[in-house]
Amino acid sequence: MRLVFAGTPEPAVPSLRALLASARHEVVAVVTRPDAPSGRGRRLRRSAVGAVADEAGIPVLTPARPSEPEFLDALRALAPDCCPVVAYGALVPRAALDVPRYGWVNLHFSLLPAWRGAAPVQAAIRHGDDITGASTFGLEEGLDTGPVYGVVTGAVGPRDTAGDLLGRLAVSGADLLVATMDGIADGTLVARPQPVEGVSHAPKVTTADARVDWGRAAAVIDRTVRSVTPEPGAWTTFRGERLGLGPPSPVSDPPPLGPGVLAPGRRQVLVGTGSGVLELGEVRPVGKRAMPAADWARGVRIETGEALT
Repeated sequence: MRLVFAGTPEPAVPSLRALLASARHEVVAVVTRPDAPSGRGRRLRRSAVGAVADEAGIPVLTPARPSEPEFLDALRALAPDCCPVVAYGALVPRAALDVPRYGWVNLHFSLLPAWRGAAPVQAAIRHGDDITGASTFGLEEGLDTGPVYGVVTGAVGPRDTAGDLLGRLAVSGADLLVATMDGIADGTLVARPQPVEGVSHAPKVTTADARVDWGRAAAVIDRTVRSVTPEPGAWTTFRGERLGLGPPSPVSDPPPLGPGVLAPGRRQVLVGTGSGVLELGEVRPVGKRAMPAADWARGVRIETGEALT
């Protein structure tokens, strides 16, 4: 089939590469978000998907909005059979959905109808799911509501961060997306409506959502931090300044500590929660690189009773 691939960040790259390597399909163009400022110099930088397309010599379309008439005209001129999409980052309007004869097929990183929305991997970790996966489905104007072509499952490890889990799902999901394209081309794959039961939502995670509430239980804090690692990154405050946090570790038989109260040791730093104690992992003070918590504690000379807030 003639394909126009839509995607933007790094997790979409394995799918694009897999489709480029497929002998059965031809990726005739890529749609991605416009180049965005990045780094200290705030220079415009191509998206991860756009960079791969440039390397492959594939035309790249970067509409500010996929409803733009110029983009719609370009899409019609490309005459795609199908538009596979992975983490594109913009709503696709009906006028664009109607262009390819087999529609747009989205790879979503959850077992639909669970965790519809922008942050399914983060939600799975935050809520303590043991199993998650990826789904391919026919894109509609609703939020991840279309009929499902196929799924692949994967375990959520006890120490997985969102980055770890998304990295694995991006690879297994790429294979699923290629298999879905093959099945559509063969006419052997039929999408089935999503169940009406089991619907849950995973909205975009904000920086405010990533602030740690030390009054909550240690297990909840642990999952929360891992769910926002690496982006947007967990944080707290110490002496009125922001402090970034890497994933902590559970502690067995800990000393009693109040929520947020720090107990620095020679090789570790413990922190109290609403229920239980955690060992801090890496921390990132403002304007500095991440460092082991014990190194940070020696530098700031924590006083007895000082706490994270």
